[in-house]
Formats: sequence, C-alpha cells, structure tokens
Amino acid sequence: MKKRILISDIAKALGISVTTVSFILNDKAKEKRISEALTKRVLDYVKKVGYKPNELAKSLRTGKTKILGLIIEDISNPFFGNIARLIESKVYEQGYRIIYCSTNNDVEKAKELIQMFYDRQVDGFIITPSDGLEDTVKQLQQNNIPVVLFDRYFPGLETDYVGADNFQGAFDASDHLCQQGYRRIGFVSLYSDQTQMKERSEGYLKAMDNNKQQSFIQKIQMDASDEEAMEALREFICENRLDAVLFSTNYLAISGLKASKKYNFPMPAVIAFDDHTAFKLVEPSITVVSQPIKDIAENLINILLLRLQGKIKATRKMVLPCELKVRESTKVKVTL
Repeated sequence: MKKRILISDIAKALGISVTTVSFILNDKAKEKRISEALTKRVLDYVKKVGYKPNELAKSLRTGKTKILGLIIEDISNPFFGNIARLIESKVYEQGYRIIYCSTNNDVEKAKELIQMFYDRQVDGFIITPSDGLEDTVKQLQQNNIPVVLFDRYFPGLETDYVGADNFQGAFDASDHLCQQGYRRIGFVSLYSDQTQMKERSEGYLKAMDNNKQQSFIQKIQMDASDEEAMEALREFICENRLDAVLFSTNYLAISGLKASKKYNFPMPAVIAFDDHTAFKLVEPSITVVSQPIKDIAENLINILLLRLQGKIKATRKMVLPCELKVRESTKVKVTL
C-alpha cells in the first residue's frame, strides 16, 4: 500500500505554504487572488503524484459523504442482485460510492441496518422496505434524508418510488394462460401486506374474472422452510388438479419445480414473476414476467441524485411496464 500523500508534502515539494495549496485544491484560488500560473503548477503536481483528498475531512467540511445506502431484500436473488450491480455502476460514474446489504424481509434487521447507515452519514437511501418499516422511513424523511423506495411502497406515506406495473404484469400472464387453453389456473403468493404482492394477486383475479374462470390461490409463509413450501405446493397443485400456475416470485416457482421432482407429479404450465438463470436451463424452459431491471435502476439513481441536488420537490412515482417472455412452459394446451 502506497504512503498517503498529504497537503503538507505538496507544499514542501513546491516550496509554498500549506494554506495556499489548500485554497487551490478547494477551488478558492481566484477568491484568494492566487495566480493562474501557481494554480496550474499545483494542480499539475497533484495529478502527477496522485494526491487523493481526505474524504473524512471533506465530508466534515461539506456535510456530504458521497456515499449512498442500498438496502434490499436479498442480494442473492437475481432480480435484486442485478439491480444492485447496475446501481453501483451508475453511482460510481457520478462520483458516489454505495454500501448495500440484505434484510431477508426481517424488519428488525432492516431497522438496525438503516440506523447503521444513518450513523455513517450516508447522503441518501434506496430501500426495498419490509413490512413494518414505515415509521423508520418517515423518520428519515423528517431528518431530511432523501429516500427512494422500490419494488414496493407504503400507500399511506408520500415517498419517491420506482417499481414495475405488477397488476398489469400478473394480468397479462394470467390472461395468456387462459388464451392458451388452460382452465384450472392457480396463483401462488406469500402471506404479506406488501404492495407488489397485493397488486399481482389483483391482476390474477381480474384476468380470471374477465375470462370467467375459477380462481385458486395458495399463500406461503414468508419464513417457511423449503420442505414446508414444497409440501404446501404439492397439495395445492395436485388436490386442485391445476393445469397451470402463476408464481408471484421466482423463488416460489423454483420451490414448485423442486416439489414436482421430489414428489414425482407432473408440473402444470408455469409462469414465474421475475426471471432466473435456471428458468432457461430446465425443460421445458419457464415463461416469465420480466421486470425492466435496467430502467428501474436508472430511475432510482436519477431520482435520488436529483433529490440530493435539490432539483425536485414534488414526490416522484415511477411505474414501469413488465414484459411477458413466453417460453416452452406455456405451450397451447392440447385437449384430447
């Protein structure tokens, strides 16, 4: 590791005062009537030796750390992991750094992480909120800390938000199954008050109603073990003789596929909300409702940076369209 170069080292090497170097590095050369020639000499030397300013001292002076906090549900999930990667790349281009972590939908863990980031004086937050986090988000807002929520939001709280059109995505997927000839179409979701889950359920129910089809809904506990989820899905699919299932998350769809293999029952037609690498590898490949990950990431960063720069006052809510990616798992049903 190279020795840190200090302002005093620069001053000594150039034979000028530490104060003069400090004025130049803090863009006060003209204000302090320092010549252009000396300013250029200092800046050229700084570039040559690779001087890096003390970020802590700078943050104390400006009140900004140029660090953002990203709190998501599960970094191992491809949806959240890809968004985190895109956000990190985008903010780096804007001169910011990001620290992020997963909550696994544990509200107490989420509160602890937000407090830790707040104590580290991050400039702003991007949060996938767990149930029960509303008061914590409200406190951040009251302390004038910019917050942008994504994937889900709190209906009673005015916050910036970016997410997919969950209702339309689920409606299109369910309607597609109906148009393909399936008649006993189930929907698998979670016991949760999260808005994205409610909207996906509403989209499914609307499609069933429009197509005059019976609805079948199974909810899984958020903290259910793999074994518990698989057993519940086996009972739901087999006892209701379902010929198609829409899963509200990619990991629930994976549990369904695992249940089919473990209990040796034929898997019905499948659509998963959110893509996954495995869905292109299994046979048949899985049809998915794909969220616009790149657009979500870009809008999250744009809104947060505009908020940090004081360029927007009104609350921004962005709802972006999903894409139904049709694969082999929802072929037209053949009736004998």
